[in-house]
Amino acid sequence: MRVASVAPVVALVLATGAVASCEAGGAGAGGGAPGVSARSAAVERLRVEVVETLPHDPAAFTQGLEMAGGTLYESTGVTGRSAIAWGPPGAPPTRRAKLPAPLFGEGIAVMGPTLWQLTWRDGLAIERDARTLAELRRVPFDGEGWGLCHQPRRERLVTSDGSSRLVFRDPGTLGRKGSVVVTLDGRPVERLNELECVGDLVYANVWPTDRIVRIDSATGRVTGEIAAAGLIGAAERRRADVLNGIAAVPGTDEFLLTGKWWPKMFRVRFVPAPHSAGPSSPAP
Repeated sequence: MRVASVAPVVALVLATGAVASCEAGGAGAGGGAPGVSARSAAVERLRVEVVETLPHDPAAFTQGLEMAGGTLYESTGVTGRSAIAWGPPGAPPTRRAKLPAPLFGEGIAVMGPTLWQLTWRDGLAIERDARTLAELRRVPFDGEGWGLCHQPRRERLVTSDGSSRLVFRDPGTLGRKGSVVVTLDGRPVERLNELECVGDLVYANVWPTDRIVRIDSATGRVTGEIAAAGLIGAAERRRADVLNGIAAVPGTDEFLLTGKWWPKMFRVRFVPAPHSAGPSSPAP
């Protein structure tokens, strides 16, 4: 999910061949051929149905995406270009704050008046005022920071580090409170990246694919797989990087999806798919 140069073309080369935090190409483990066991039958197969297409900043190397009310928060990466911003979906940001080099911005979680922003390999997380985006404090963070989301009813944050493990953390200190290995049909699902919490469920995209998994955070079991390929066209894909950005739209069953250096953002629903399928537009 992480390494990028200042040019999208170079970043695509890195994404397909270099070794870095997310750089271990190929599909995540646990995504093998479906079997006919009871376990595989229990995993819901889904696709994305596009409800609306919105503009997205093609210069944004998206690392974290979250809706709070009607406001969209976005964290972007690349050393020297990392930032955090908020504003209406599909519009230029209302407010933006840069991260000083060498910090590399990662996942975010909004918690009312404040938010957390992870950094990749910098060993710290930043707490910010959610309205002004001003830094309130920096706290030590163990390991790599990738995805982040908040489960308020369980009073914990959920983080990913590119492995198959989700780590639960104290929302005030980011200290560890436990963890769970994510599995599909009993096999670990590696390279978990951007996260979105919806109740006790966690949605995670699997780097560097167009695949999203829905996880029961109590057990780590994948309960649904979402095929999200084909959202942007081949010409757009040549100038962009991978899918990375999942934000639940409050009060609906819809989500916003985008990716690194994508020129578009998509408001979608996750709908049943009998077989693998690409995105579709809703029926007229």
